[in-house]
Amino acid sequence: MLIVIPELDEEQVENTVGRFRTIIERTGGEAGEPKHWGRRKLAYEIDNRTDGFYVVMEFTTGERTLVELKRILRVSDDVLRHTIVKLPPSYAHKPLPEPEEVPA
Repeated sequence: MLIVIPELDEEQVENTVGRFRTIIERTGGEAGEPKHWGRRKLAYEIDNRTDGFYVVMEFTTGERTLVELKRILRVSDDVLRHTIVKLPPSYAHKPLPEPEEVPA
């Protein structure tokens, strides 16, 4: 999951997500279609910002690519926060849930 800065427009958010997707695919990984949850209010203020664009994406990649991806996410000015969760091998792919409607 990524939380992208709110100052970007939809196209810029898509470009930001596309950069990370390209890194994954270029190194032999597979990236699913990103699920855009839209602009949402943050639970707490981050860098003087109260909202951000939430994007969820499932992907598989090797350990070396994962280390590089984490490094790039940490230093990216467009990403407020990110989290990467390793799913167990027994995980059966399920469609991501639709986000709940929450006023921004």
